[in-house]
Amino acid sequence: MYRLAAIVAVLVEIASAQPAGVVAQQHSVPMRDGVLLSANLFRPPAVERGPVLLIRTPYGKGRDLLPNHRHFVEQGYLILVQDVRGRYASGGVFEPLGQEGADGDDTLNWIGRQPWSNGRVGMLGGSYLGIVQWKAALTGNRYLKAIFPVVSGYDDYLDRFGSTGGALKLGNRLLWMSANLKARGFKPPDFSLFVNTLPVVDADLAATGQRVAMFQTALAHPAYDGFWRSISTRERLADVKVPVYSVGGWYDNFVQSDLEAFSALRKLGRQAYTLIGPWPHNMSMPFEGEPFGPNARAPIGLYQLRWFDRWLRDKTVPEQAPLRIFVMGANVWREEREWPLARAVPSVFYLGEKMERRPPKKARVDRFAYDPSKPVPTRGGGVCCNPQVFPWGPMDQREVEKRADVLVYSTPVLERDLEVTGPVKANLFVSTSATDTDFTVKLVDVYPDGRAMNLTDGILRLRYREGLDKAVLAEPGKVYAITVDAGVTSNVFRAGHRIRVEISSSNFPRFDRNLNTGGPIGQERRGVTAQQAVYVGGSQASAIMLPVVP
Repeated sequence: MYRLAAIVAVLVEIASAQPAGVVAQQHSVPMRDGVLLSANLFRPPAVERGPVLLIRTPYGKGRDLLPNHRHFVEQGYLILVQDVRGRYASGGVFEPLGQEGADGDDTLNWIGRQPWSNGRVGMLGGSYLGIVQWKAALTGNRYLKAIFPVVSGYDDYLDRFGSTGGALKLGNRLLWMSANLKARGFKPPDFSLFVNTLPVVDADLAATGQRVAMFQTALAHPAYDGFWRSISTRERLADVKVPVYSVGGWYDNFVQSDLEAFSALRKLGRQAYTLIGPWPHNMSMPFEGEPFGPNARAPIGLYQLRWFDRWLRDKTVPEQAPLRIFVMGANVWREEREWPLARAVPSVFYLGEKMERRPPKKARVDRFAYDPSKPVPTRGGGVCCNPQVFPWGPMDQREVEKRADVLVYSTPVLERDLEVTGPVKANLFVSTSATDTDFTVKLVDVYPDGRAMNLTDGILRLRYREGLDKAVLAEPGKVYAITVDAGVTSNVFRAGHRIRVEISSSNFPRFDRNLNTGGPIGQERRGVTAQQAVYVGGSQASAIMLPVVP
């Protein structure tokens, strides 16, 4: 009798906090191992049985229906918001690398059996709330009919921990952990202090006051090995059969994966749609000065409603192209049908005194010293998740370019507009005095007034030059031909602007510092200075490959 009274009291408390026309209930959802996950159900009073939208979050479901979800209830949808395992009111231990597939599957099965569910479920949400959608989609659950992940990516290594070049996304991980996984009563020190912790294996203690299992696991698997493949959505993308509408941002950490997932799903014949805007990880936080004009926003709520109306209600909705991108510089939205764009022409721009389409006839070697105790600081880009602490997006790079350990190559002033849309890669000839080091690449748009605004960047850890699954130390002094994946972008370099490429060996703390010793990653305590060389012109002509749209 006491338990019943307590449950009734909880339901009354939740219901009293909701706007008129919304019925709220709290539920405990059983998992296959007996753990109970706490969830709030919001439903329109006139709907006894209908389609359900599921939101699974590690950030606390609260007790209220969020304003941006209310329009779904007003349109007859039921909303279920659930704390994931080990977070807030849910039981169990939080193990984000392994729990979300089975828990998502169990939650969907539970929803499908409820009297208020018509057996048709969609999922929505961004970042971690998007990652759990991919994990649920892999299970093939019969109740899941469509997903709408926002800024989520599709691979735990490439998006959440590592990078396409094998370096650790240190700042992103530690900042997220300090905000969400800190020990009870622990006050994290300044961001600049815990990202500088050496050895890196102890950085979780500095950021959270305790050991964090997922961080230790990631450092134990620095290469893209069988562990990462076993938990990757990317590796099992063919198992995703439900329709997918994803949203990303050119300055988001996950945008490259968002587009690659879209492309792969389309090739598999799946219903896949993607929208990419000029945004960081949180699209509701515009960049200072509105650099991309008043049309940079998009009605995501409307697209979500149409998506779920189509797949959960069989409604006819306005047709749209599968890919919608914002072209920066021109500051316009454009519809496309594939990624990369079939009409984009791979165009080589050779590094040299002037960056041009023909290699310099005279060969030369550009040298710099990389001291890991004085790394090149990150200025903007696709970082996450608190811009007050770790600024993101487009920022002027001129202060960075003054450093002696940053090589700068620029085209002459452009006589006409030039659009670059697609993946950006640098083919470099390099050597080093170290057995392992990093090389970084940044693509920059230089304005007539001198502002040097970053577009996209990348890094290659030299030990992974033959592949992320194969670590091979370098021979000091030997020249290597390497490819640095510098990410993706869509930008019109206007007439009067210049295209610029920055080459260095660090971008910290976006990526962890290579200490140049060739030792075990994360275990090293001290670094050494590496003497770096980039070869320009002649038979070893370093260049950047840009996808130019005619």
